[in-house]
Amino acid sequence: MFVTADEACGWQPLPLSDAEVRYAAVWLDPSEADELLAQLLHEIAWERHRLHMFGRELDAPRLSCWIGDAGAVYTYSRSRFEPRPWTDALRSLRARVEDACGARFNSVLANLYRNGQDSMGWHSDDEAELGPQPVIASVSLGAERRFRLRRKSPRGVRAMPQGLALAHGSLLCMAGDTQRNYQHDLPKASGLSDARVNLTFRFIHTPA
Repeated sequence: MFVTADEACGWQPLPLSDAEVRYAAVWLDPSEADELLAQLLHEIAWERHRLHMFGRELDAPRLSCWIGDAGAVYTYSRSRFEPRPWTDALRSLRARVEDACGARFNSVLANLYRNGQDSMGWHSDDEAELGPQPVIASVSLGAERRFRLRRKSPRGVRAMPQGLALAHGSLLCMAGDTQRNYQHDLPKASGLSDARVNLTFRFIHTPA
């Protein structure tokens, strides 16, 4: 019996129009995911990024670290981030994510949600240096958190979000016109005390 690459990875497509979103709930073995979470919590240089929002400069509601190849500079919310070097664990994981998603990545944004009060508001990963149809691969470790997507709508029109619980050791891949047509967020989770690490792999296009 022939097994496709998507079936081998455990991919399940999400039913979203004008988007390409796939989810593999058990991408990493639980024991491997446990070990990787502990390692990344210890070895990543977590910091509080400053974001420009609503005309003010605010602390991001999570801890982060921008990691990547030399030259993979990322500008987000009018802040410029120079990449820190790859750790051995993240370099190895990158190769596996590239194979699973059929894409190439030169950087990763590591995010630490310390508990349910850490969150991220509605946004799209549509910065110019990501290109017109970026592939964003998201590995989740630790506490299960609800991830939501909603279609972009005219001002004043509220779109109904669709939610997905991102499990420990899971992989989510967004591609095609997803960032053009949709926003996503990670809302607060009342009463949650456990941490979650999220790794969003991407490719930064540098000027020739």
